Amino acid sequence: MTFISDTFTLAGRLIKHNLRSLDTIITVVLMPIALLLLMVYIFGGAIQIDDISHAQYVNYVLPGILLMTVATGSAYTALRINMDKTSGMFDRFKTLPISKSAVLNGQAVASVVFMMTSTSIVLAVGFIVGFRSDASLGEWLLALLLLVGFAIAVTWLSVPFALAANSIDGASAFSYLVLLLFISSAFVPVTGMPEFVRIFAENQPMTHVIQALRQLLAAQPIGDHGWIALAWLVGITIVFYLLGTRIYRHA
Repeated sequence: MTFISDTFTLAGRLIKHNLRSLDTIITVVLMPIALLLLMVYIFGGAIQIDDISHAQYVNYVLPGILLMTVATGSAYTALRINMDKTSGMFDRFKTLPISKSAVLNGQAVASVVFMMTSTSIVLAVGFIVGFRSDASLGEWLLALLLLVGFAIAVTWLSVPFALAANSIDGASAFSYLVLLLFISSAFVPVTGMPEFVRIFAENQPMTHVIQALRQLLAAQPIGDHGWIALAWLVGITIVFYLLGTRIYRHA
């Protein structure tokens, strides 16, 4: 079908741009790796005094680092969409005999492909520094689907912000989404947080995604976290897909 071929053609254009951008590679790939090493070898060393082994802490912190890798990639998605908008590229696309939906869909496909590639690299580094998993093939597949679902959700979450921003500086504000990971169970248990912070941390979507991912990789039951994470991801994707496409049509 035309819209599928158009989507992948436009996605290929963006993937080439990403691979040629040293700044993107440093921020989306190298920074999460640097944070992983920081958490494992500096903060992790201090935590080991409480009888938590190196391997246990790596296993605990890696899911949060993987989500940070994806969230960082979504910030660059917002920048790329805004650059295409402000440079007039979207206006050019509208004059071409291509599927109109392929423009944003191509952005989304390129974003998810790049996110999952960078996440795979960070995961490989995690294995090098001591990450180990007893998960079965089925649990690994569910973990992969969860990461892909999170990548799709935050990609579409970035679209309306990118389209509404009048400049790259405005679109770059979306990068603050990453800060929500520090108010979750990504790096430390929420039980030690002040009560008003703990209530937010326990119920925000990233905590449920992290907990479900952590349990899957540890070959443990995910409980309610899986269903709650799925509900959040599907809801975010639908709402912001509709909002983003509406803004694009009227831009």
